[in-house]
Amino acid sequence: MQLNDIKQIKSLFPTLHQKVNGQDLVYLDSAATAMKPTAVIDRITRYYQLDNSNVHRGAHYLSQRGTDEFEKARHTVAEFINAKHDSEIIFTRGTTESINLVSSSYGRNFLKEGDEVILSIMEHHANVVPWHVLKTEKGIVLKYVYLTEDGQLDLEQLKRLVSSKTKLITVTGCSNTLGTFTDLKAITAIAKSVSAKVLVDAAQLVSQHKIDVQELDCDFLVFSGHKLFGPTGIGVLYAKQELLEQMPPYQTGGSMILEVTEQATTFHRPPFRFEAGTPHIEGVVGLMSAIQFFNSIDKTWLRAHEDKMLNAATSELEKLGDVVIYGSKANKAPILSFNIKGVHNSDVAALMDQQGVAVRSGHHCTQPLMKYLKTVGTIRASFSIYNDLNDVEKFVASVKKAKDLLL
Repeated sequence: MQLNDIKQIKSLFPTLHQKVNGQDLVYLDSAATAMKPTAVIDRITRYYQLDNSNVHRGAHYLSQRGTDEFEKARHTVAEFINAKHDSEIIFTRGTTESINLVSSSYGRNFLKEGDEVILSIMEHHANVVPWHVLKTEKGIVLKYVYLTEDGQLDLEQLKRLVSSKTKLITVTGCSNTLGTFTDLKAITAIAKSVSAKVLVDAAQLVSQHKIDVQELDCDFLVFSGHKLFGPTGIGVLYAKQELLEQMPPYQTGGSMILEVTEQATTFHRPPFRFEAGTPHIEGVVGLMSAIQFFNSIDKTWLRAHEDKMLNAATSELEKLGDVVIYGSKANKAPILSFNIKGVHNSDVAALMDQQGVAVRSGHHCTQPLMKYLKTVGTIRASFSIYNDLNDVEKFVASVKKAKDLLL
């Protein structure tokens, strides 16, 4: 039976049941990192209490048990995103390292001067800066897709941008600042029309929509465990097997070798070629537990629940006046970016924190988007599985109080 009771779900997250500045905590920063359910916390504790050992190397029972759990986690991730092979799943430190792995291993070896990489203006810096580095090192050309008047990614512009020089389209599945979902199927089809590869940043998407990499036909997909109710410091790179077989190692060391002599090294096949050194074992098993938890949630209920909170919050903010809301109102995750006219975003967020409401302020690692929107930053409220309409009410009240004090 799948979970669809907000009180029961909220009870599973111990961090939420505390006071901040004398107020009950209202946590609205899940786009930065999601809270962890007891099941994930207990699984990580169990690893250290009972299973602590290195994987893939020991001849003893604990090592074998740890290895079995580690590879079970790889299989769990592969099933979660419908990868064709478990070996297409690479464990990394997070979305950032996953993109750096692609830019370093694939980009440096398969992109050349004059090749074009297309990004969206909504990209997180993690999906911008690595390509800036390749632009400097290799002379690749970066092009950007902008937004339509209603805040959606402009697919008509994308069609005009692609050409025989386009080798990669790297795009977010869901904007961390605006919450906007992108039409990944359409983007992939456009890319394939010119034989370009596609990288999907699914850091925000992974907790919103069912991901099927085979149906999407993307070449790379990345996400972080901590935005999926799992531990920090663990992430995933999915890449098609045929690409991984061609890509050289990103880092070198133990576990990723077949043989080392005094003068040469031969490297392991994927996925181990890309997992040098002792991995983040407790992070991997914690991620497995987080996926199992997320799979237990009724997704139809969740979509309706989060839409209800987002719509209520948006509607109430609009009633306050002097509030600017950024991005589309439709086709988006429960992420709400806004400003109060004439007031700095950080001042508003600080006053909201005094009332126990946790939001994020600043540029959200999307400075190109901020410049495009003609602002230096926004206040971002991101709702999640454990929030409810009572949280929305407290959120709106905190914005109103901040507005009254600052204007």
